[in-house]
Amino acid sequence: MKFGKLRKITFTFALLGLAGAPSLSPAQSLNLATDKSDQPIEITADNGIEWQRDNQVMIATGNAKATRGTANVEADTLRAYYQKGPTGGSNLSRLDAVGRVRISSPSQTVTGQSSVYDLEQAVLVVTGKIVTLTSGKDRITATQQMEYYEKKQMAVARQNATANHDGKMLRANTLVALFAKDKSGKSQVSRVQAFENVRVVTPTESIWASKGIYDVTTGIVTLNGNVRITRDGNQLNGDSAIINLNTGISKLLTDGGAQSPRPEQQNLNNRQPRKKKRVRGLLVPKRK
Repeated sequence: MKFGKLRKITFTFALLGLAGAPSLSPAQSLNLATDKSDQPIEITADNGIEWQRDNQVMIATGNAKATRGTANVEADTLRAYYQKGPTGGSNLSRLDAVGRVRISSPSQTVTGQSSVYDLEQAVLVVTGKIVTLTSGKDRITATQQMEYYEKKQMAVARQNATANHDGKMLRANTLVALFAKDKSGKSQVSRVQAFENVRVVTPTESIWASKGIYDVTTGIVTLNGNVRITRDGNQLNGDSAIINLNTGISKLLTDGGAQSPRPEQQNLNNRQPRKKKRVRGLLVPKRK
């Protein structure tokens, strides 16, 4: 069944099986699935809504938009998959979006080319050549996909992932961002975990490592594994590092094994004491 081409068509759905979901701030976070206000999801479109009863799907085209409270999903086309409710209503279980996708709330926005919103699990997956999540002063991008977990308040950026906080840059193959509410109830990035090919970029230096954790509140990045720091042609190598992006102070460290073994350990099985690791620096003098 296809409804006629009116300027704006509206349809509403209830949500399926989310009574036990935790209550998040309904006015701030991306919470299309976990909003406990019992509001239905309203779907609107300019070109029309096609209802496929046998497939239990409704297809909205032309500036299609799904809204629940202050959370929105916008795209060229929306596919709403539903199930029959016990009382005879229609319960929305999944929402797919294709073309110029934008998922937004007052404090967060995710954009990409396509998305799948599992409303039963409260998990959003956005894909595209460039996927972007904006939250306050933070901007996280990826070139493969972005996953957003409503219940955990966590986002995962995959492939060439970048986190930018007020001009401070963290890059890696994979970034995991954890969110927390500020005093006004807005959701902001509190911590970012980085995995594989990690790079921290500041106005004066570049730092590489295997993995790291960025505490956004303190501005401190803790890096581990094959750490390299370069600045003005100079290079420092070590096992781990602590970078304070707020003060610009970088501290290069050796592995945790840098501490000398106790005397009783040195004689155990006639083993030789482990040599203490050292950091290494290469300083290039300026030419006259």
